[in-house]
Amino acid sequence: MTEPTSPYAAPRPAGPAGAAPDRKPVTLQRLLDMHAAGEKIAMLTAYDATFAHAMEDAGVDSILIGDSLGNVVQGLQTTVPVTLDAMVYHTACVARARRWAWIVADLPYGTYHESPQAAWRSAMQLAQAGAHMIKLEGGGWTTDTVRFLTERGIPVCAHLGLTPQTVTALSGYKVQGRDEQGAAQIKAHARELVDAGAQMLLLEMVPAALAGELTRSLGVPVIGIGAGAECSGQVLVMHDMLGVGTGRKPRFVRNFMQGATSVGDAFARYVSDVKSGAFPAAEHSY
Repeated sequence: MTEPTSPYAAPRPAGPAGAAPDRKPVTLQRLLDMHAAGEKIAMLTAYDATFAHAMEDAGVDSILIGDSLGNVVQGLQTTVPVTLDAMVYHTACVARARRWAWIVADLPYGTYHESPQAAWRSAMQLAQAGAHMIKLEGGGWTTDTVRFLTERGIPVCAHLGLTPQTVTALSGYKVQGRDEQGAAQIKAHARELVDAGAQMLLLEMVPAALAGELTRSLGVPVIGIGAGAECSGQVLVMHDMLGVGTGRKPRFVRNFMQGATSVGDAFARYVSDVKSGAFPAAEHSY
């Protein structure tokens, strides 16, 4: 006798009609190859199994479980209060639906600041929940931590530019690296982090020219959010690109639900426009 299945059960590994069931899982080497070949990487945030499944059906290459969940899921004003337990929970939810996307998870505020050893313990929990790569914010002081993690087999994405966990120290949500000194610091930190082993860089709210220079010179994928079209790929917060949520949307956001027939269609439009270079346009950049 077949056990009845709830209509809300977790999605099965095999994709529905129209998906790409023969697609090979995205690996770190595949991402490096895409960067080298100039093939754009489409990344979106997700926090649960259902949306992660729909994103894969639309062709998303990588899913980020961002601490942005504090804002869009938990209703917090900043990402600072997000806990490691929350990140582990949502990473596990996404990982259960994963068939081929590369999963990146944020280390939340306070879980990697004390020491590389503390970062290792935090990263291990995310890896055990299903993350393929962890992301941490900041440069300079994070270099030793990146080296410590990557030497022990934890792939790292370094996040520079606007770093939401320390937005108060940056005096708000402002473009970073606009002046010569700021740009030089971002370039120096990016090089140090890559030399320490970071296999991906995320640039948030930096001038397009600066992001393009780093993308051409670093040798690792550079994912942009408000960093121009020359980056190796793009990421947006899912709620922003679906046009839901409250508050004023940043300049780099585009509502992909406009003209779409469904959420899945909006995801597919995003992937198509990232891959073709149609997004981001000049009006989404600095």
